[in-house]
Amino acid sequence: MARPDKSAAVAELTDKFRSSNAAVLTEYRGLTVAQLKQLRRSLGENAQYAVVKNTLTKIAANEAGITSLDDQFAGPTAVAFITGDPVMSAKGLRDFAKDNPNLIIKGGVLDGKALSADEIKKLADLESREVLLAKLAGAMKGKQSQAAALFQALPSKLVRTVDALRAKQAEQGGAE
Repeated sequence: MARPDKSAAVAELTDKFRSSNAAVLTEYRGLTVAQLKQLRRSLGENAQYAVVKNTLTKIAANEAGITSLDDQFAGPTAVAFITGDPVMSAKGLRDFAKDNPNLIIKGGVLDGKALSADEIKKLADLESREVLLAKLAGAMKGKQSQAAALFQALPSKLVRTVDALRAKQAEQGGAE
């Protein structure tokens, strides 16, 4: 029979898996407490980094409907539960791992889809959500101004063509 403290830990982890947009599994072997504190700061306010027990976390992930991570629960494991922009947290993990090679990104899950370590690094290479939205808005504004210029050009071209025809007819009429 499960102990109450373990049941509570599983319930808490299950809730974290369900309430987060993404979760990234890492191996932290060889990192000091000060380095882990620095890592937590680098992830930003929209992520929680927790050292977890593999068995309990695997049970919690399965209860939350995430079975794709089962083979990654080996060795010392910590999970970054991301509730905000996953790109910013992925950048924090990637940058910290560059400076501290003891941090190994194992994989993760984003909106229910399993991600490999390489896919998380690609996610970190993306620009933030705000920058991507600004670029999209700029592109849409550019297309609107192109359409406006096109619509404005058609009537003016028509007027120039009609004037040229009138001038040609007046020239031909005066020549006869």
